Formats: sequence, structure tokens, C-alpha cells
Amino acid sequence: MDIVKIKDKTFRTFIPESEILSKVKAVAEKLNKDMAGKNPLFLAVLNGSFIFAADLMRYLTIPSEISFVKLASYQGTTSVGKVKELIGINQELKGRTVVIVEDIVDTGNTMKQMLATLESYEPESLHICTLLVKPGKLQVPLNIEYPAMEIPNDFIVGYGLDYDQQGRNLRDIYTVVE
Repeated sequence: MDIVKIKDKTFRTFIPESEILSKVKAVAEKLNKDMAGKNPLFLAVLNGSFIFAADLMRYLTIPSEISFVKLASYQGTTSVGKVKELIGINQELKGRTVVIVEDIVDTGNTMKQMLATLESYEPESLHICTLLVKPGKLQVPLNIEYPAMEIPNDFIVGYGLDYDQQGRNLRDIYTVVE
């Protein structure tokens, strides 16, 4: 599908699944190297990162664990700037190597608040792994050690990312057609 319509918007293919998986594999290889011997806990941020997290975990060869947390800051196509409370932390994080797995980092405000919240659990270290980052939209300094891809400031959907909860199931990533 080159063009898809979701609700009132039209999207065109931006990043095909084959390219996405190639980038995910490359990030996993870097994590395998950097996290060897650490048994990291991957904290995948729902809902958007679930497909990325699943594919990432399949490429990891190191002993590791995964858990899921929920943190919402989006409504429709824009970040609302207010982060709801982090829910779903069931593991002991104290002294652990924790890797946050996110679908996209744009302004960075959500990630900054999440890092501050996770610091209170006293992990040994915190790392950011994201499928996508929008460097042109970042408003706060972040050390994103494991970005799969940088993209322009377009609105996108697919591969777990949504438009009003629709389109997460698309295998490719699509960008909105103005």
C-alpha cells in the first residue's frame, strides 16, 4: 500500500518495513555489544513501542528481561505537553541497567519526565532506545544512545505508531500527505 486513509487524513509510504527491520537489527547489535554481561531490563513504553519492542527483542542475543509501562502525552496528532503518571513498573529497578524502549522521541519532554521518575527507583543506569527521533523538534537535551532512525518533523503512522489509535497495525511507516 503506497497510500492509506485513516479517518480524515491521507498518508503515503515513508519507511518500508524492510528498512525498519534493518535499522532495528542494527540497534539490537549495538545493544548486544554494549549490554553484554549486564542482563538489562528493557522497559517498553506502551502503546506505540510494542511492535518495535517485539522486533528488537527477537534480535537480542544477550540475557535480558522486558516489561511494559504506560505513559501518555498525545492526543490526536500533537503532544499535549502534560505527561500522565507512569504505570506498570512491577520489577525491582534498584541497581539494574534499564533501557527505555520508545517508539518516537520528538520534543523530549515526555522522556525527560520519564527519566526523572525512573531515577527515583535508583537504577544503576538508564539508557534510551527509540525507533525514531525528530532532532529538529527536540526541546530538551537528551542522551539518546540507541536511536534506530532520525526523521524530519512530519506526522507519521504505522509500525505501532497511531493516529487517534488507528494505523498501529500497518507494517510500513507512513507520513501524512498535506
